[in-house]
Amino acid sequence: MNKVIVICGPTAVGKTKLSVELAHFLDGEIINADSTQVYRDMNIGTAKVTEEEKENVPHHLFDIRDVEEDYTVYDYQRDARACIEDILGRGKTPILVGGTGLYIKAALYDYHFEKEEKSYSFENKKDEELYEELLQIDKNTSIHPHNRKRIERALTYYYNRGKPQSDEKTEKLLYPAIFIGLTTSRENLYTRINNRVYKMLEDGLLEEARKFYDSRCRSKAVMTPICYKELFLYFDGTITKEEAIELIQKNSRHYAKRQYTWFHHQLPVEWFDVDFENFTNTILAVKKRVEQ
Repeated sequence: MNKVIVICGPTAVGKTKLSVELAHFLDGEIINADSTQVYRDMNIGTAKVTEEEKENVPHHLFDIRDVEEDYTVYDYQRDARACIEDILGRGKTPILVGGTGLYIKAALYDYHFEKEEKSYSFENKKDEELYEELLQIDKNTSIHPHNRKRIERALTYYYNRGKPQSDEKTEKLLYPAIFIGLTTSRENLYTRINNRVYKMLEDGLLEEARKFYDSRCRSKAVMTPICYKELFLYFDGTITKEEAIELIQKNSRHYAKRQYTWFHHQLPVEWFDVDFENFTNTILAVKKRVEQ
C-alpha cells in the first residue's frame, strides 16, 4: 500500500492498540503524532506506548528529545516527512498515530513552516489575556479560548512572521492518505479517561512527576501536558492529592472535547465507533476500510 494511514481521535480511545494491529496487517511502521511523546522520560503521564505494546513493530519519533529542549511543529514536519519518505521508499506503510492534529496536518499537507529562531514567554499572562491578544492580531482565529498551548503557538507564529497563523491555509495533501478516527459516546469516553488516570497513578505517575518536580524542571515540555503541572500543585501544598487527581481528570476530559472539535473541522476523518467489549470488531472494521 502506497498510502499513509492516519489514526486519530481523543485520548483513551484505543489508538495505540489499533495502530499496532494495522502495522502487522499492512507491513507498516508507526510514526508518533503526539507532541508530548517526542520527549524522553515522560512515559506514564503521556500514555506513551510501552516496549511490550509495540510488539516488535518499528516506532518512530518517540523519545527523540530531552525535556529541556524545544521541539516545534517545524521540527516535527521535517522529521515526520523524512520518516514517511523512508518508510514508503522501503515498500512499507507509514501509520501516523496521535492526538496532536496540527502535527498531522503539518506532516501531510502543503504547509510551509519556518524555523522559529526566537521564542517568547507568556507565563506571566492569564489565558484570557492571551486570547484577547490573539484576537487583536487574528480576528479569524478558530482556536478555543482555553487552548493555551495553541494560543501561545499562534502568537509566536505572528511575532516571528508578522502575519496571522490563520493565513497559512491549504487543503493540498502531499501523500495519498486515509484518516481513521476512533470515537465512542461522551459518557463512555469520560469514564475511560477517569479510569486511565487511576491506572497511571498505579503505574507510577506520582513518582514520574516527582522526579521532574525535584529536579526543578519547568520546561515547556513538562508544563504543557496534562498531569505534571497539576501534580506540581499538590507537591507545592497548594491543593490536596485528591484535588490534583480530579483536576487531571477534568482537564483531560476538556482536552478530549477540544480534540474532537478540531478533528471534525480540520481533517477528512472517517469515524469508527469503538467496541470496547470486543475490540477485534473495531480492528476488523478498520481493516476492511483500508483494504478498499
